[in-house]
Amino acid sequence: MTGKKEKILIVKLSSLGDILHNIPLANQLKKAGYEVDWLVSEKGFDLINGNPCVDEAILAPVVKWKKKGFSPLSFFEYLKILFRLRCKKYDIALDTQGIFKTMYWMKFCGAKRRIVAKNAKEFATWGGNEIIPSVYKGINFHNVMADLEFAKYLGVNSDEIIFTLPETSKETKAKVDELLKDIDKTKPVVVIAPATTWRLKHWDKDNWRKVTDYLDGKVNLVFTGGPKDKELLSYIGADKFINLAGKTDLRDLQEIFSRSILVMAPDSGSAHLARAVNIPAVISIFTCTPPKMFGPFGDENKYFSVNGNLDCQPCFTRECHLQGDRHEKCLNFPKPDEIINIVNKILQNYKNSV
Repeated sequence: MTGKKEKILIVKLSSLGDILHNIPLANQLKKAGYEVDWLVSEKGFDLINGNPCVDEAILAPVVKWKKKGFSPLSFFEYLKILFRLRCKKYDIALDTQGIFKTMYWMKFCGAKRRIVAKNAKEFATWGGNEIIPSVYKGINFHNVMADLEFAKYLGVNSDEIIFTLPETSKETKAKVDELLKDIDKTKPVVVIAPATTWRLKHWDKDNWRKVTDYLDGKVNLVFTGGPKDKELLSYIGADKFINLAGKTDLRDLQEIFSRSILVMAPDSGSAHLARAVNIPAVISIFTCTPPKMFGPFGDENKYFSVNGNLDCQPCFTRECHLQGDRHEKCLNFPKPDEIINIVNKILQNYKNSV
């Protein structure tokens, strides 16, 4: 690309995993010479604001608006952000989320080319003036690669997949120093983040307990989660170790994960963030969602997506509709021994590398 940089607006509001999977696209566009801005909700703003993959992160506070319901003040805030976008005079806008709530941003953002995938959902194609071939190609096609279809359409072809995050502040490092002050510095750190907001994604708590018992004494165990996860973490044994439930934000987790050799989690924001950190190995346990589509992307000897390979997986549902012995069967698989075997390989590789 020569001459004046073309300006691109990426519209990807949420969820956290989808936002993190979109970072390689932003990096490819930046490397190709585009000026890249990103419209993002509160869920991912802290990880995009200051991220080298963009020139500017623009906050759309859709979570706040949803909680408050429609009001003249919220509509005024929306118009103010929209005016800001139109003043930027974007050459291209990319709707990489492709749902109704991104449609109305795309429709009125003022970009000359408003690009939406043919198989976007919820009438999102109405927001575009350029409809490209389908980018979402099924459960065996990873989200990262789906987003990169937008780059290919623009003539940006690169095999380089780069995850980046903002630089950690001194304040965050100091906070994490305090949170982890009791670790045994002769042993590696392993993080268990067993919860997410989607209950049917949760691996059985007794399985987590068996993994915790196995690792007791072998590593520094650190448990993370929100305030609502305290009961679950206590049950699986977190109170014997470092229990950070309700004590961390996304930037804190980024720093904690960067000090660990392994993060274990379900299909969750924590698993996706750990992958984006680039440092720890990641084991992500899948129940109702497809591992090949949402698992930690990259080296299969470092990033593991594991499920029970049941005939009902994936179902994509929030409530299991099967009856009898099949009801929520996926929550019990894989068995703890399978996860422990993977953990042992990771620990062995760690010992061989130090």
